[in-house]
Amino acid sequence: MTSVVELAGVSVVRGGSHLVDGIDWTVDETDRWVVIGPNGAGKTTLLQVLAAQIHPTTGVAGLLGDVLGTIDVFELRPRIGLTSAALADRLPKSERVSDVVVSASYAVLGRWREEYDDLDHQRAAALLKDLGIGHLAERTFGTLSEGERKRVQIARALMTDPELMLLDEPAAGLDLAGREQLVRSLSGIATAEGAPAMVLVTHHVEEIPPGFTHALLLKQGKIVAAGPMDEALTSQTLSETFGLPLALEFANNRYSARAV
Repeated sequence: MTSVVELAGVSVVRGGSHLVDGIDWTVDETDRWVVIGPNGAGKTTLLQVLAAQIHPTTGVAGLLGDVLGTIDVFELRPRIGLTSAALADRLPKSERVSDVVVSASYAVLGRWREEYDDLDHQRAAALLKDLGIGHLAERTFGTLSEGERKRVQIARALMTDPELMLLDEPAAGLDLAGREQLVRSLSGIATAEGAPAMVLVTHHVEEIPPGFTHALLLKQGKIVAAGPMDEALTSQTLSETFGLPLALEFANNRYSARAV
């Protein structure tokens, strides 16, 4: 089995504070990981390392067979699909949805002078259709609901057929219906044959899509637990992570948690 992420002693220090601290972690190509932790746990910082957006202060970060610091990140980033609130804020609101998706082929935000062939446009259209938003292709990104924008971002992240897909709090800001539609879409991607390795960051166990296989729990930049879902994600580890007695329940292939 091939590893797409290999972190050894990875720390990120800013202003004397460890945002992540001594992380050892491996993600294999067939893994679907959820990263859970409270605000300030280091989840987004860890994802930025995986997205080749920042380098570790110490330690070694292996991504897709290369090591950060020894490869041009502009060659690495197109192999990694990313959705995040920060990226969504940079997408032009006046851009057509179909162009938001297809422009991922050149890793650009906003159509300019690049040229795309029919296969590019066909793939973009197919991805939008698969995510249930094919009818939005001619709409502008700024006119979409939050849930629709999330799914457009996922289509964009899949456009280049990435080897690693990163999702930073994809359900944030969604209402109940929007969250459930998104979780269903992500479950479909996670269980599809040939899907990329996936890492999803969230605060809430209710947002874990069926089909995800592993969990990493973070607190104050350090790993509380990591491994197969049923081993790493328990009432005990969740309580330790959030500093509150919690009861974890699993029913109908979905998780929920409540305070004890």
